[in-house]
Amino acid sequence: MIPDNGYVELCSPENLLIAYQRARKGKTRKEYVLEFEKNLQENLLELRNELLLYSYQPRPLKTFIIRDPKVRKISKSHFRDRIVHHALCNIIEPYFERQFIYDSYANRKSKGTLKAIERFNVFSRKVSRNHSRRAYVLKADIKQYFETVDHQILQTALKKEIKDKRVLWLISVILSNYEAKTAHQGMPLGNLTSQFFANVFLNELDQFVKQQLRAKYYIRYVDDFVIIHQSKDTLINQKAKIDSFLREKLKLTLHPDKSKIIPIKRGVEFLGLKIFFYHKILRRKNLRRFERKLETLFEEYDRREIDYDIVYDFLEGWLAYTKNTNTYKLRKRIMTKVEEHFQSEMSTKEYNRYLRLTKSGINNQSSA
Repeated sequence: MIPDNGYVELCSPENLLIAYQRARKGKTRKEYVLEFEKNLQENLLELRNELLLYSYQPRPLKTFIIRDPKVRKISKSHFRDRIVHHALCNIIEPYFERQFIYDSYANRKSKGTLKAIERFNVFSRKVSRNHSRRAYVLKADIKQYFETVDHQILQTALKKEIKDKRVLWLISVILSNYEAKTAHQGMPLGNLTSQFFANVFLNELDQFVKQQLRAKYYIRYVDDFVIIHQSKDTLINQKAKIDSFLREKLKLTLHPDKSKIIPIKRGVEFLGLKIFFYHKILRRKNLRRFERKLETLFEEYDRREIDYDIVYDFLEGWLAYTKNTNTYKLRKRIMTKVEEHFQSEMSTKEYNRYLRLTKSGINNQSSA
């Protein structure tokens, strides 16, 4: 449980400096970061005083629409508010992390889409006994999840670990900065706090599935989840119970078109891939999304808004994600394009790797 002095620690100069460093990561060339840095100490002190005096108010969100391919509303916070988000998560996240189940994979250290897909493969082999027996997947999605999160239910879940009313006040201020279609509902896509709160909120579902339904082979990534079982009837029963739990306890509903039970041998669409027993296919819409994102990164780099590290990390993650799919020619084409665009660039990771290899070579020569 978060101690009573949690808010004092949240507002400490040390935590705010760490929060600032995390908020600026990969964005050191952005104009708004450079502007904040001109008077860094003064700006952090001003932010700290506002928090200590409870006069802090977030700036209005900057909202824009993207199509990737479905239409989504992204709400971007002001940079100083992103520092507050990091400061908050720095303090409360470790306490909630202990409560989360192992097989929740979104927005957590050492997790992510690649780990979730690997886990799916493990579960698939276990349930089907190395693909020798029939198995089914309940593939489910929550309808308009971020728009319909109930603030009161979320705050009740948060209060299980947070007793400091000042921390709860700050959370309430952050939540109230977003206007959804229904009052006291919704969180903005794009905020660090929204990603974290999403896990807190759906941890209630995770605990229900694991403890009440006793579902052994369950994986969740934000509002997208799967359960694998040998019995279709069992999954039909579990789906009905999950739907009731979501409606009655969390005021959410399963997406009627995206929640279905599928024979695993037909291939299962999960986290942008269609997964079969012996191969995976990258879905076309995810390829289009990747190519648009890469072009955006190229443009931001050329405008000196982002560092090459951001481009490198994005590509490294994508290559790891697609390495076991039938995309050899695609990956070769993409990397050729990247090499042509960034001929003389070296990421921090590549540079550190080069230093380690150089040092290792020197040590080997010395020992010889």
